[in-house]
Amino acid sequence: MFHHTHNTNTNMNIRLSNRQMNHEPVPGGPGPIPGAVPTLQQDDYELKHTNPHLGGERLTSTYDLVEQTYHLYVRVVKAKELPLGVDPYVEVKLGNYRGRTRHFEKKTNPEWNQVFAFSKERVQSSTLEVYLKDKEMFGRDEYIGRVVFDLNEIPTRVPPDSPLAAQWYRVEDRRGHSEIMLAVWMGTQADEAFPEAWHSDASFLHGEGVFNVRSKVYVSPKLWYLRVNVLEAQDVIPNDRTRAPEVSVKVEVGNQMLRTKISSARTMNPVWHEDFMFVAAEPFEEHLVLTVEDRVHSSRDEVLGVLNLPLTVFEKRLDHRPVHSRWFNLERYGVGPVGEMKFSSRIHIRVCLEGGYHVLDESTLYISDQRPTAKQLWKQPCGILEVGILGAHGLLPMKMKDGRGTTDAYCVAKYGQKWVRTRTILDTLSPRWNEQYTWEVYDPCTVITLGVFDNCHLGAEKPGTERDSRIGKVRIRLSTLETHRIYTHAYPLLVLHSSGVKKMGELQLAVRFTTLSLANMVYLYGHPLLPKMHYLNPLTVNQVDTLRYQAMNIVAVRLGRAEPPLRKEVVEYMLDVDSHMWSMRRSKANFFRIMSLLSGLFSVSKWFNNVKEWKNPVTTVLVHILFLILLWYPELILPTVCLYMFLIGLWNYRFRARHPPHMDPKLSWAEAVHPDELDEEFDTFPTSRPPDVIRMRYDRIRSIAGRIQTVVGDLATQGERIGSLLSWRDPRATSLFVAFSLCSAVVLYVTPFRVVALVTGLYMFRHPRFRSKLPSVPSNFFKRLPAKADSLL
Repeated sequence: MFHHTHNTNTNMNIRLSNRQMNHEPVPGGPGPIPGAVPTLQQDDYELKHTNPHLGGERLTSTYDLVEQTYHLYVRVVKAKELPLGVDPYVEVKLGNYRGRTRHFEKKTNPEWNQVFAFSKERVQSSTLEVYLKDKEMFGRDEYIGRVVFDLNEIPTRVPPDSPLAAQWYRVEDRRGHSEIMLAVWMGTQADEAFPEAWHSDASFLHGEGVFNVRSKVYVSPKLWYLRVNVLEAQDVIPNDRTRAPEVSVKVEVGNQMLRTKISSARTMNPVWHEDFMFVAAEPFEEHLVLTVEDRVHSSRDEVLGVLNLPLTVFEKRLDHRPVHSRWFNLERYGVGPVGEMKFSSRIHIRVCLEGGYHVLDESTLYISDQRPTAKQLWKQPCGILEVGILGAHGLLPMKMKDGRGTTDAYCVAKYGQKWVRTRTILDTLSPRWNEQYTWEVYDPCTVITLGVFDNCHLGAEKPGTERDSRIGKVRIRLSTLETHRIYTHAYPLLVLHSSGVKKMGELQLAVRFTTLSLANMVYLYGHPLLPKMHYLNPLTVNQVDTLRYQAMNIVAVRLGRAEPPLRKEVVEYMLDVDSHMWSMRRSKANFFRIMSLLSGLFSVSKWFNNVKEWKNPVTTVLVHILFLILLWYPELILPTVCLYMFLIGLWNYRFRARHPPHMDPKLSWAEAVHPDELDEEFDTFPTSRPPDVIRMRYDRIRSIAGRIQTVVGDLATQGERIGSLLSWRDPRATSLFVAFSLCSAVVLYVTPFRVVALVTGLYMFRHPRFRSKLPSVPSNFFKRLPAKADSLL
């Protein structure tokens, strides 16, 4: 019998809604159970300041960003002098919680070296019992003996104290005098035994489920760009010698495949000179495979030769120095036994592993690491990032269990090459992790990403049938954090479903960014964002997108092999795999971001027009005075501008943001989005919607593209009119402009600059009484100039 504590205080109102009963799942997980919709106010999407009790009287300084939690640890090391013929195992019992080690068959001196952890908050007994038992194939397990501990006499250990030494305890029974080695102590989550321990709140799990709830630190594989330059080949003989060969080369690295064009030289010595880029990960498991093929038919290629090389044979380049090319013999196919061959075809290639690049596996907008692949090129870290993952609050139930909604949540954090995963807290909507992690920071203009997921791999499911569900994600840009300050906030976990944006709960974090060198930090702000190879030998936009996708797949596969695995759906969500997909909602959000930037220019233009129109005579007079002062003392213009920006910066310091940025549904244009636009965003690629829906969406995109086409055409027209001033396309307009330019040159030469500037300024600021409502002469002249729009079909 097991005793579990269920947390039913979700601090939210749950109501049933018929409209939500048809909820569609989030890609990558089943999503919240139907009907579980929180009643939200507008401020529920905002960041909330929290006041957790961080640290404790005896908590180590390296674990001061979490709340102190105590656990009773029991390390079962080994036993000796057991009776002959027993299948021993150990059962640790504390109140209603029981933990068991694995059993050994017919072993008198077994070794387990397993740790059990019982949360002090849930202890309901004053004694700890350790049973030594004999596993029976049929019937009840036989009791060998036990050891009893009084909880009041158990010592307390807090790192950096040395681990408590295990001791031998005698277990007396009727068959002999056996002994078991144990270590029992009271400790905190800072104990090094905490991550690998069996926890009492997961007592009902068995098999793979026990490993899938543990906390873990992962390291991304070391990624390299592999540059393959296919130059030429010699003595490539086609099977049909009566025709000119159409030879191309297929280049493969793992599941990545690229192909050269068909050589323009239709001879037995084809030439290509084409460059390809691939992604490879250490340890290098894949081979470079080059296949020379002859296009004999539009749908069939004949293999003329193959080259298979391990990646370890190629040199690693750290800069842009030249790499020597090499000739390799091809394995010949289709001409009989190798012994009959008088010669071998050869291929000329240049291959190297690029260590001077940073292999992008995440979007450059949310990049967390910018170091090159080669460790020799790394700089010293400029700071330390510490994150305390305290817990989550008010999570929505993600699955049904015993007729009620529940969630088995864990948190994943990714920064640089280091991934961390907290342990899974079972069967609660308000999990408390209280785990702290540390990263070295090499550039402050980077982003840490944290995601919360529902664990759907607890041992009861068939392998591969379930995917861990997304609960929400948080991004924090380090450059927005003040140094040496602890930020304690509850971040809203927002997820966009096909039915709209939903708040899935709140993630409570404590974050601190510490700088190691102020001079190094100042230097980094003037340093290029990426390694220098990205600028000396840049990759194309298509290459960056393709290589990022391949790098993300490699990272997902490698992390999926760990125990517990960091599954593919988790890695893809953390790395924003679908950020490049079309979305009407994102397009609107980006458009209004641009309009928000231009609104400042529009405001300045409106203010300037008001000054010209004398809307406020006092302001216009002051502008006239400032204009005359700057005209008379032009050397004050730049100092005045710089002083003005300095004063604005000081003024805005009072209104600076006091908390990190967070997911903003209003900025994301997620609150007022049309349902059909959301359905289009969550559609698969290629589409799976019916033809009438696709036709409607296609017509909508055509109408939007038509408006964009009109704007782009207008911009092109204005530029072409400027170019036609001196092109003599309109002889009369060009004659007038050339004559005006000559007269202007003479006038400006004989007239002092201050007089010209004074006359121009007073003319622009003249009173409305002296203005005409008709367009000005220069505007009329410009609009009459010809453009190439007349030549468009």
